[in-house]
Amino acid sequence: MTKMEIGIIFAIIMLLGFSANNGSAEIYIVMVEGEPVISYKGGVNGFEATAVESDEKIDVTSELVTSYAHHLENKHDMLLGMLFDHGTYKKIYSYRHLINGFAVHITPEQAEILRHAPGVKSVERDWKVRRLTTHTPQFLGLPTGVWPTGGGFDRAGEDIIIGFVDSGIHPNHPSFANHNTEPYGPVPKYRGKCEVNPDTKRDFCNGKIIGAQHFAEAAKAAGAFNPSIDFDSPLDGDGHGSHTAAIAAGNNGVAVRMHGFEFGRASGMAPRARIAVYKALYRLFGGFIADVVAAIEQAVHDGVDILNLSVGPNSPPATTKTTFLNPFDATILSAVKAGIFVAQAAGNGGPFPKTLLSYSPWIASVAAAVDDRRYKNHLTLGNGKILAGIGLSPSTHANRTFTMVAANDVLLDSSVVKYSPSDCQRPEVLNKNLVEGNILLCGYSFNFVIGTASIKRVSETAKSLGAAGFVLAVENVSPGTKFDPVPVAMPGILITDVSKSMELIDYYNVSTSRDWTGRVRSFKAIGSIGDGLRAILHKSAPQVALFSSRGPNIKDYSFQDADILKPDILAPGSLIWAAWAPNGTDEANYVGEEFALISGTSMAAPHIAGIAALIKQKHPHWSPAAIKSALMTTSTTIDRAERPIQAQQYSGSETMTFVPATPFDYGSGHVNPRAALDPGLVFDAGYNDYLGFLCTVPGIDVHEIRNFTNSPCNYTLGRPANLNSPSITISHLVGTQTVTRTVTNVAEEETYVITARMAPEIAIETSPPAMTVRPGASGKFTVTLTVRSVTGSYSFGEVLLKGSRRHKVRIPVVAMGYDR
Repeated sequence: MTKMEIGIIFAIIMLLGFSANNGSAEIYIVMVEGEPVISYKGGVNGFEATAVESDEKIDVTSELVTSYAHHLENKHDMLLGMLFDHGTYKKIYSYRHLINGFAVHITPEQAEILRHAPGVKSVERDWKVRRLTTHTPQFLGLPTGVWPTGGGFDRAGEDIIIGFVDSGIHPNHPSFANHNTEPYGPVPKYRGKCEVNPDTKRDFCNGKIIGAQHFAEAAKAAGAFNPSIDFDSPLDGDGHGSHTAAIAAGNNGVAVRMHGFEFGRASGMAPRARIAVYKALYRLFGGFIADVVAAIEQAVHDGVDILNLSVGPNSPPATTKTTFLNPFDATILSAVKAGIFVAQAAGNGGPFPKTLLSYSPWIASVAAAVDDRRYKNHLTLGNGKILAGIGLSPSTHANRTFTMVAANDVLLDSSVVKYSPSDCQRPEVLNKNLVEGNILLCGYSFNFVIGTASIKRVSETAKSLGAAGFVLAVENVSPGTKFDPVPVAMPGILITDVSKSMELIDYYNVSTSRDWTGRVRSFKAIGSIGDGLRAILHKSAPQVALFSSRGPNIKDYSFQDADILKPDILAPGSLIWAAWAPNGTDEANYVGEEFALISGTSMAAPHIAGIAALIKQKHPHWSPAAIKSALMTTSTTIDRAERPIQAQQYSGSETMTFVPATPFDYGSGHVNPRAALDPGLVFDAGYNDYLGFLCTVPGIDVHEIRNFTNSPCNYTLGRPANLNSPSITISHLVGTQTVTRTVTNVAEEETYVITARMAPEIAIETSPPAMTVRPGASGKFTVTLTVRSVTGSYSFGEVLLKGSRRHKVRIPVVAMGYDR
């Protein structure tokens, strides 16, 4: 730091007149001048260049890298030391490899001083993030169509390292065990470490798990961290991290047992892949971006091949205007530059438009599908009516009916009504003599929606009172309520249809005689609960899950539409069986369990991360963009019944209905792993292409781009839609626009016929009509869109490249026409 800069710093402090002790401290992420390791091309005396080419790993062991990284950290410390008195701030992390900056705990007044300091490019208040299988390998065709090509399940994903930035891992789970598999050898390319469990004094690694670290400095500085609940180690205190790791890379053939029943055998998508854990999410508060960025930096430093991010922001960053430019997305861009494929959950804000939490074109944003497995059950009443419901439970004794008693009618004392006894969470307020041997009727109160009541607890209550089974009746539905089957040890059913619940209540009331005070004289309603343990496989799959976030993608926090399609791809994310942490509290119904059946785009992303590992294993030199292209261009928009994929949606009465899905629901379509291993052509792109895209987005601040990428805007694409992505999106089409795409042949020589179709409001033409591409060579084609009529809504279509041998490459086209 020069004498002039030091003088300017002191002048700033004097002019602003701020005291370092004013205000309450918060965490800020500060970006400073100077290139990080990944893009440093030289120019600083005594330090040679460390920059890598696009898709090239950083050699963090080299003397050049370690000395330059140390130099950057010293500059961070010097800047803070010059500005503030010792003890008035706490530096939390130095970011050196992917971005150049640091996270610091300071007051808003100190943050203002930093903003005006020479060499400081941006100061952003930290923001929070949140957490956004047995059957899916079969549903996706992995055992027969994919694993054999990689040497079978016992070689699928061999030596590919998947990094999980999540809530940690339950290391003793059978999905991560190494004793039932062929021994794992060392992976020399991985440089991560294994923390030691402070309770057991053993480290978290076993050959399958090869790295385990946790990041909580920002959470601690913010006062959100509770070591007794959150675990100051990589141990999963939530369940979420174990679940996502098992979906992507869990061992093959792990029996899913719960309550004495077996629900099949679980497997990850790449069962031989290695797991590297970077815990940055916690039970009660989610996580902080400062910790997440540190975790991603470390994962790239350590040498992971794939990153799974089942996380998304709680809300937009406080100061960043552009969705693609913030410390989080900029860090991921540098990770992609280092050759790492990144899968991120698209978000759980569906079925409403513009609810995505994953925006940037260098990320694979994953939407959630409902697969073909359904768990259904039924309640048979004494009047012969059969009421459908859900309940992953055994049946009541065959050929027998049981008396039904409502919780409100079997209270020990009417004064306990304040405890909401109808939801059957407290056995001590109910009369065991009246419940024993009967079916207990309970009400599905709002407590179940907010998580203070659980179906697991209803089951425990009914069991402790000696009931033959239980029924939960939903009498009114809050908008957005999602009912999932919950495995229970005894006969039980949830009646989710309000009209069916009313039929049950009417039958019960008619059959139950009462005295003039309303007290029951005799219980005469009878019923039986069916067997809900057996899964039913449907052809109407996949479907886009109701909760899965929808496009259009946005380019800024004014919610202006972006010329990039999101989500990118659809993968199973509804009712996924996978590993759980017994001490996890994230799901009330699975407290103390080893497995859980849960839903979310958090479950969809690791499906893609695991399948990407299989592609990386077969094609180790492919770029992240090539892997993403292979996944997208080979996906399907047709369900098992050969019909267009449907999306779950709300009707006017807040009940669920189905509508034809669009690219805003599923991106390019549902993943097809077998086809993705051999896509024929790929749409490749690298760091400079993404930089050109950023420099082309209308209204974007070129200074902001330089702040986050350390690169000037020397190169633009003309229009954002010219980014060489496997989709075409034009959010504001006026007149005619032509976009160019370049394909690279990753198979044998083939001639491709190029055709296109589009909704009638927009005309579409491609040129040339056909092209022959030799192995390893590239070819260009153009797509011209012309407005025919203005409708005020998006039109959808596709471009198809059909090969003369066997390959078929499809990309979605999305456009909205304007008259000016």
